[in-house]
Amino acid sequence: MDDESSLGSDSEINGFTNDRHTDKYGFIGGAQQYSEESAQDVPPEVLRQREVKWLDMLSNWDKWMVKRHKKVRLRCQKGIPPSLRGRAWLYLSGGKVKREQNRGKFEELDSQAGDPKELDVIEKDLHRQFPFHEMFVSRGGHGQQDLFRVLKAYTLYRPEEGYCQAQAPIAAVLLMHMPAEDAFWGLVQICEKYLPGYYSAGLEAIQLDGEILYALTRRVSPLVYRHLEKHKMEPILYMTEWFMCAFSRTLPWASVLRVWDMFLCDGVKIIFRVGLVLLKCMLGTREKLKACQGQYETMELLRAIEPRYMQEGFLVREVLEVPVSERDVEREHHVQLKRWRKNRGELHCKSPPRMHGARAIMASEPPSRQDLRQNPTIIVESPLPPPQPTPQLKKGEKSKEEKSKKKGSMKKPCSAPGQAYVPPDLLWEIPEWLYGGCSSCHWDDLNGILLASSLLVSFSKAIS
Repeated sequence: MDDESSLGSDSEINGFTNDRHTDKYGFIGGAQQYSEESAQDVPPEVLRQREVKWLDMLSNWDKWMVKRHKKVRLRCQKGIPPSLRGRAWLYLSGGKVKREQNRGKFEELDSQAGDPKELDVIEKDLHRQFPFHEMFVSRGGHGQQDLFRVLKAYTLYRPEEGYCQAQAPIAAVLLMHMPAEDAFWGLVQICEKYLPGYYSAGLEAIQLDGEILYALTRRVSPLVYRHLEKHKMEPILYMTEWFMCAFSRTLPWASVLRVWDMFLCDGVKIIFRVGLVLLKCMLGTREKLKACQGQYETMELLRAIEPRYMQEGFLVREVLEVPVSERDVEREHHVQLKRWRKNRGELHCKSPPRMHGARAIMASEPPSRQDLRQNPTIIVESPLPPPQPTPQLKKGEKSKEEKSKKKGSMKKPCSAPGQAYVPPDLLWEIPEWLYGGCSSCHWDDLNGILLASSLLVSFSKAIS
């Protein structure tokens, strides 16, 4: 990232000061009114344990994905630790491998001018993306600049697809957790592997998935299906924003993050499950349907989903219980595609096959060890002086240490209270993902510092 994108938070640049409450996700003053209430606080000791486990997984990613994928899935379902979420998303999506295999590509695209028509539309959309988030609150601030760079680069990378407005919130969510180049490759993977065809002209893929959701509703919640059918509620009316934005503009932020953790691990079936849960919760009883006597009333109800149904813990539990697998999605896709061709002819947009999650993506493009190599960006040196060379001793002469041992007075070097002793020659390398990859994401900075501290403490215990 350039120097300009490493400035202070946009809330400070734009005149917001500390008297405006900012939540732990970076949202200023009530923009995510249900986040605080809906978020599940994980005890610090549990969070530290999860961080250590994720560090081990990310350091041996290929082995874990091949041999212990169920464990990876379980840990995604529990929630990825905030300090490692950006890096984990990049690995899950295959963005890390894509970046390594295309070194210099983003810089090349970033340096190009781009199509003026596309750029004009992108410019108009920038201020609409999470305007009360610290990164994007300032017009022309570094968050909006990076968002512009990522979206422009995509239009150059896929000129036949161009820019779609629903890509902007996807890119913005990624930028909250990683630098611009990583966010670009994450966006590429979501558009090409997870949701292929969603952002192409005609929106045929999203219409097809709407029919799939409609058919799955019939199996999961017949009451809801009959109501939607009775009032001729086309799926495209209520599920377009849900699916195209991966619920980033629908759910409270704590729930968005948990849904994305599972989505990037298991693929689009998670998006279908969330949609089915919301439909069942809002329309799944006869009492609720009494208040929905027509299409308008039903749409209004689905636009104002009750907060209790979007609460993080409740939503995740319900999503995991929905009996919809990737096989069910593919089977229904085949049925609906056949019906589409019969009624409307061939699809105009030929999308690549959909990949159902991280394991399928890795299997389709096996990475090398070099592709998964960690690239530390900050080196923190121990403040202690380097060790002095041991003086040469005469034959039979004992060193001071040996004499101390004999007296039983040997002590380890002490550090300041609350700090761990680190050998003087030790260098700790902290990768970009420890601090969120972006200086504006100070809510990740703290997690990164805490994680580094916990690792130092663990090391000191190991050597003591």
